[in-house]
Amino acid sequence: MPSTKIPSIAVIICSTRQPRVCPQIASFVASALQTLLPLTSNTATLSTIDLSTWNLPMFNESSIPAHTKDASAYTQPHTRAWSAEISKHQAFIFVLPQYNWGYPAVLKNALDYLFHEWSGKPAMVVSYGGHGGGKAAEQLKQVLQALKMKVLENMPALTFPGHDAVVAAMRGEEFGLNEGIWDGEREGIRRVGEELLGMLVEVEAGRVAKEGDNGTLVTKSSPTDV
Repeated sequence: MPSTKIPSIAVIICSTRQPRVCPQIASFVASALQTLLPLTSNTATLSTIDLSTWNLPMFNESSIPAHTKDASAYTQPHTRAWSAEISKHQAFIFVLPQYNWGYPAVLKNALDYLFHEWSGKPAMVVSYGGHGGGKAAEQLKQVLQALKMKVLENMPALTFPGHDAVVAAMRGEEFGLNEGIWDGEREGIRRVGEELLGMLVEVEAGRVAKEGDNGTLVTKSSPTDV
């Protein structure tokens, strides 16, 4: 019998630096998507994954993840736990800073631990930085595509508005979000969020159809965890 569980979208906090502002920005992204939830609460729920909480060691599995289709075959307990977490979610929003034109090593490490758990799932990328983080987003897009994820072409890039905001962000302080410095970015994030939800519905409908259902999703409501 096909699963009727409501799909989960996970917002991944992709910075572990201390101090940091990534949690602030991830919350901002989630809040920009809140207006979608009354329309889509029967389609998906929203949750958060913080890579700092997971604190995965540098990749130390003995086998190649693409060759490991059964999670019980992972040799490390932290890999099995990470696999179980990622398997809970059907789509992802990666919120990441740009470091020296690239994305954080901690994110690459977290991605490299798994393959099949990522494969086929929709992904949205939101970058931020003094220049918006577009180079990091483009690099991440290539890696996500290598993992066979369905990456959205539109990738919001959030630019700190000036020197004071950059300094505050470096210190992990509130840098102007409460004053609305990125309010103009909300609609763009929302539009990409709509694309993500549309892709998720399509992917889930295909999955349910393969399981022998009539291709429709469950319609009961579910709370949102952000």
